[in-house]
Amino acid sequence: MATSASIKAGAARLTGFLGLQRSTVGVLAMVVLVGMGERMAERFLPIYMLALGGGALAIGLLQAMDNLLSALYSFPGGYLADRIGTKKSLLFFNLVAMAGFALVIVVPSWQAVLIGAVLFISWSAISLPATMSLIYKVLPANKRTMGVTMHSLVRRIPMALGPLMGGLFISLWGERDGVRLAFGVALAMAVAALFLQQRMIDDGQEKMSSGETCTLAPEKNPLKLWQRMNPAMKGLLATDILVRFCEQIPYAFVVVWSMKVIAAPVSALQFGWLTTIEMATAVLIYIPVAYLADRTAKKPFVLVTFGFFTLFPLVLLFSQSFVWLVAAFVLRGLKEFGEPTRKSLIMDLAPADCKAGMFGLYYLIRDVFVAFAAFGGAFLWQISPETNLVTAFVFGLIGTAGFAVFGRDVPVPVQKETTHDASQ
Repeated sequence: MATSASIKAGAARLTGFLGLQRSTVGVLAMVVLVGMGERMAERFLPIYMLALGGGALAIGLLQAMDNLLSALYSFPGGYLADRIGTKKSLLFFNLVAMAGFALVIVVPSWQAVLIGAVLFISWSAISLPATMSLIYKVLPANKRTMGVTMHSLVRRIPMALGPLMGGLFISLWGERDGVRLAFGVALAMAVAALFLQQRMIDDGQEKMSSGETCTLAPEKNPLKLWQRMNPAMKGLLATDILVRFCEQIPYAFVVVWSMKVIAAPVSALQFGWLTTIEMATAVLIYIPVAYLADRTAKKPFVLVTFGFFTLFPLVLLFSQSFVWLVAAFVLRGLKEFGEPTRKSLIMDLAPADCKAGMFGLYYLIRDVFVAFAAFGGAFLWQISPETNLVTAFVFGLIGTAGFAVFGRDVPVPVQKETTHDASQ
């Protein structure tokens, strides 16, 4: 029979292996709560907007806004985290998202959705630099990819379950009332996340666990930060932009393709199951990949990920029933193979004094370009859904080939394993 001491020792080893500390656990709890509410409603926004009288261009504008606002919010989000700390910045970001949820609940119109989206649809983007910076402050170098992976893994829990619950709401209360009720749940969960994150996150850790110090004031000029960007990061950025064209050109229309266009359309609940299958696939591969990526070169993992991004629109093109869509969404889940590794590589390449700001600048540049691709996807969709998907595939192919030839790597030195109690 296991003793209390052996159970505690086993728990300590597990939390150390997974890179869990009190602050990171607080962030992960926030990600689950806010993400669950958000994904219950946000994933069905195109269907909701159609029900409210919006058209294809309105859906394309929504997706373009998502990318553009993600870009515009990423850098100030990173600067604010460098300036006032993770805890205070996340408090502000959550309050802004809650205001957007409330607006959509109160005003049932597609125009209100667009306005509310300005406040909530880019919550992940504006909070991501702060989250990545916290992970890099509290974890040693040989646990950072694992820390980023745990964040990505936990994010997939609401991504998997949220759309399933949202689809159930639509099945019970319809496309209009079901989505509004889902936003009500999103608001309640955001309130709970706000209190939990403020209680658990320790914002006083200014010295990084590896011994790196941040002695310079946060840089608020993106042009000066660009001059400090590592050439290897610039190469990653260029190819990442092309691969994100592949993802975002059809992104907002995947649900429309599945529920309205194919020969045997699926229901909202079935689409929720497809998203659950996608996220479950991602969850199964996260930890093994992170364990290997922390101990070897990161480029191969990122390259495989870019390949999966590229293949998805091509496979989707030939998916005309629920069974084939299952295969397509398994492939879509596999595209997360090296996504945490890519984020970790960005942070490895960023200077110690401005990691959140540099991460935000990367996403600012990337998503400004990608926003145009997302809006252009609406015009391609009007030509034909097939044109949209084939164009996306071509962009992915170019980006993947470019990274294979020009991509660079920065292996992280292997360090002695350390354990961290989640209560620390």
